[in-house]
Amino acid sequence: MQNSGSQTPRVRHRRRSSEVVQEASKANGMLVNDQNKYRSMLIRAYSTVWMIAGFALVIYMGHLYITAMIVVIQIFMAKELFNLLRRTHEDRRLPGFRMLNWHFFFTAMLFVYGRILSQQLVNTVTTDKVLYKLVSKLVKYHMIACYALYIAGFVWFIVTLKKKMYKYQFGQYAWTHMILIVVFAQSAFTVANIFEGIFWFLLPASLIVINDIAAYIFGFFFGRTPLIKLSPKKTWEGFIGASFTTMISAFVLASIMGRFRWLTCPRKDLSTSWLQCDPGPFFRPEYYTIPRLFAEWFPWKEVAIMPVQWHALCLGLFASIIAPFGGFFASGFKRAFKIKDFGDSIPGHGGITDRMDCQMVMAVFAYIYHQSFVVALTLSVETILEQILMNLTLEEQQTLFMKLGQIINETITAES
Repeated sequence: MQNSGSQTPRVRHRRRSSEVVQEASKANGMLVNDQNKYRSMLIRAYSTVWMIAGFALVIYMGHLYITAMIVVIQIFMAKELFNLLRRTHEDRRLPGFRMLNWHFFFTAMLFVYGRILSQQLVNTVTTDKVLYKLVSKLVKYHMIACYALYIAGFVWFIVTLKKKMYKYQFGQYAWTHMILIVVFAQSAFTVANIFEGIFWFLLPASLIVINDIAAYIFGFFFGRTPLIKLSPKKTWEGFIGASFTTMISAFVLASIMGRFRWLTCPRKDLSTSWLQCDPGPFFRPEYYTIPRLFAEWFPWKEVAIMPVQWHALCLGLFASIIAPFGGFFASGFKRAFKIKDFGDSIPGHGGITDRMDCQMVMAVFAYIYHQSFVVALTLSVETILEQILMNLTLEEQQTLFMKLGQIINETITAES
């Protein structure tokens, strides 16, 4: 008879190897990660194709449409950055405060574009005396008008200050002005590049796109060594591969773009007519004889290289080495606010600001480089005439014409 308190004998089960379980879960995890990785790549590639196609269409349409595209990009960037520090609860207690941010934004836009495009606007209406006088007055009083709008916004801000909301309101005021500096400092140089010739806008922007795509591809397939802690997905392999790709692309693209006058001619007015001009010495090919040591490797004895291609190498070097730090800055900025992207307007890429971080740095450099090493320091007859027509009255122009004729006649008499 068995004891009721006896225990049921234990059956020993063979323990499954933990290594097998870990390997299985690891394999499943790698499979899921690879699937997500390739899915993300396809979405990013699809969006990139659409962006490049739309960008090419706008470039073909001309200077004014490119400027309009820049304005749209600025508005989206400002919206994303405004929303970054927005607090719904506080905004409900401050009706109209969000409108004040946009008041400062459009005031800054009026000031920046008025300063950049004033001469083109005057040149557009030169043939119409009424419009010319009106536009001349607007240009003359443009700065005081923008200042009056800014002061109106400043007074508006002071009047709407509320108790227990001071810290939030002054924080938003400072944040708004920082956005204006970031957005419009870049845009001012970008638009100036456009009217110096689409070439000086398109080449730098294309180099940033190429560098970004090449870094992603090289990093995707070969990336092993992390580049910087601020951006864990960036690798040295992607950085180095993108640098070589960008430099080669800069030299080749400059040769291709430099052949089209639509891209190289500066726009002196705000019309949309087709451009014809002397492209200048930078876009005229120079011929170099291939050394005998390498002549056997090439079917031709000379190569044609435009001087602008050497300048393009400098732009490519900056786009490869320095411009990515704009992206690193944005990455650190996002980490500070604990967000992944500035927005979600572009599938696979994030927001507009996420795509423009490096472009902002590149646009400023391209303008400064162009003004320092490309633009001639001599005054042209067209520039002097534009200043005369813009700043002198009709009577003063007639007096100048008579005195200039008198000086020329005296010079001719003295020489004869």
